[in-house]
Amino acid sequence: MLPSFARSRSLARSGLLVALFAFSLAFSPARAADPNQPHNNQGLVTPYHGAPPSVTLSADDEAKLASGQQVQKQVQVGSGGHAVAFMNINAPVSKVWSKITSFTSYPQWVDNVTKCQPYKTDGSLIYVDFGLSVMGIGVEYYIRHDYQPAQGYMTWTLDYSRLSDLDDSVGYWRVTALSPTVTRVEYSVDIRFKGWIPGFVQEMISTKGLTTATTWVKKQSES
Repeated sequence: MLPSFARSRSLARSGLLVALFAFSLAFSPARAADPNQPHNNQGLVTPYHGAPPSVTLSADDEAKLASGQQVQKQVQVGSGGHAVAFMNINAPVSKVWSKITSFTSYPQWVDNVTKCQPYKTDGSLIYVDFGLSVMGIGVEYYIRHDYQPAQGYMTWTLDYSRLSDLDDSVGYWRVTALSPTVTRVEYSVDIRFKGWIPGFVQEMISTKGLTTATTWVKKQSES
């Protein structure tokens, strides 16, 4: 019979194996992303039509942003809502947009991004194949961006003509000049996960992703 501490370690390992096995079933090849199949839905989150609505910032928020800190706000939408991250960047608008739209550089710039490959453009629409890996667990999804730099924003949804590992993803970037050399960046994303996904994976993709989005843009734009 195993000593109590050994049994505990054995049970912990067994629990981890069960969790990983369950996740492997959730992302079995039968449910893997596939560019040759349509998505299983045509949108669960309400998309943006035109510019995203503005978010009110307090005097304290403005002071934090001016000091170089990030600010996050929770926006209520109907019975739900989404978070928005803000950051002031010491770079002109044109440079900030050039970094945000340098999709093929994301794997070098953004944690957990393993692939970011545009596969189609159509006027203002940019379609990109994203791949993420969190502790060895991969997620692939296809995004349709509506890039409107003259209007100061880029919104997105999934490309519903392709099958993604996410159930839905809707979000936006807003880029606003505060002066010729200072730009405010605003980022928001609402992600719906497909099937069972471990909490730490959801945290890395959604919550931590919101936190890191503006910081990597700041770093690359100010370099």
